Amino acid sequence: MAKFSFRFIHRSFHSSAAILTLLFLCALLHSPLGAPAGQGLNDANFIKQVPYVPTPQDIVEKMLDLAKVTPEDTVYDLGSGDGRIVITAAQKYGAHAVGVEINLDLARQSGDRIKELGLQDRARIINEDMYDVSLSKATVVTLYLLTSTNEKLRPKLEHQLHSGARIVCHDFHIPGWDPDKVVDTTSRNGVSHKLYLYVRP
Repeated sequence: MAKFSFRFIHRSFHSSAAILTLLFLCALLHSPLGAPAGQGLNDANFIKQVPYVPTPQDIVEKMLDLAKVTPEDTVYDLGSGDGRIVITAAQKYGAHAVGVEINLDLARQSGDRIKELGLQDRARIINEDMYDVSLSKATVVTLYLLTSTNEKLRPKLEHQLHSGARIVCHDFHIPGWDPDKVVDTTSRNGVSHKLYLYVRP
């Protein structure tokens, strides 16, 4: 059943935004309505949960290129998943990079990968809720989250990021902000992506 579902999604959706949105809707459908506290997606968990869909590696690099990441930057990836943005920022661009991942298994896996690559001096993973982590040291923030989640993060980004900090969103914009640049691109697997660059005033 899982294989059939994946093939259906791959054939029917040519946009990564559509795929992520579909997975989010599936999570809602599998959450029992009126479930007792602690079961399904209660209100608190609903706000924090975003389906995990890895960003293709070539899109990772386009995101970091769009932000013009250099070794002088500190990159924060919120919802860092398997750590590929963190690892790429540290390994290819020489930046300091921090991933924030609430899922313990993903945080451990990406942390182990960082150690295997010998990048501990430039990269690390924090296993915490992204709403609770300070962004005051970030010069670049990367997001692959739903629009509604970006909107909830906006006050935090406005209050904690310094002037000149760059935010790159994959597929989903930040409501209330005008992007400095929008890039339409296609990954090597033929799926279309949209990247939004914001620079804090």
